[in-house]
Amino acid sequence: MSALTTKFEKAAKDVQQLSQKPGNDVLLNLYALYKQGTEGDVRGKRPGMMDFKGRAKFDAWAKLKSTSKENAMEGYIALVESLQ
Repeated sequence: MSALTTKFEKAAKDVQQLSQKPGNDVLLNLYALYKQGTEGDVRGKRPGMMDFKGRAKFDAWAKLKSTSKENAMEGYIALVESLQ
């Protein structure tokens, strides 16, 4: 396991222990960076108009299309560290 992956997994655990819940924009960014870092580019169909949450998550992830997994992991780690 690489050092980056280890730091990424630690950040994923640390985010669960934050003293305050981040705002929706930050949560969407965390979600998108995590998904890009673990799965790569978004796949599947965009959720329908009535699935507001699913649609927002899909759109946030889609904005990171073509971002490398490594860059997404680094961004996720930096964001989590800024929230602590």
